[in-house]
Amino acid sequence: MLTLSTIDPARFRSAMSRFPAAVCLVTTDGPAGRRGLTVSSVAPVSDDPATLLVCLNTASVANEKFVKNGNFAVSVLGVETEAVARGFAGEGKLESDARFALGAWSALETGAPLLDGALIGFDCRLTGSSTVATHRILIGTVAAIRMGPASPSLVYLDRQYRSL
Repeated sequence: MLTLSTIDPARFRSAMSRFPAAVCLVTTDGPAGRRGLTVSSVAPVSDDPATLLVCLNTASVANEKFVKNGNFAVSVLGVETEAVARGFAGEGKLESDARFALGAWSALETGAPLLDGALIGFDCRLTGSSTVATHRILIGTVAAIRMGPASPSLVYLDRQYRSL
């Protein structure tokens, strides 16, 4: 049975700010063009086949590039890449090219850009997409993984970047 939540959205966001999350960049490239943003809503779905999900706000029409390109990459960030995370989160209101100029990039299988030096890079083929409330959930089968250097992780907690 479907029930609508009566929880105030601001209260929910406040509660979720206490939920620590890895900071990641999700990126795409292909016929629709390049796009990237900072996210904390990434989760494994399965290990056989290796599958991830990412949630993107539908308020930005530019996020349609992920669906049109049929791919996405997830770069899990370390503390040394906080400036890149901030730029891709919209600080400084940087255009796409300026955001990508904040780091060095390479592609594995799908053509989606992965941040060089990220702790982990997951290169995914889009295999599913669904809209729930204000967000689109992207499901991707992992086509390739790149393990980066071991270093402290960048996490987001209490509306601040932190090291773990």
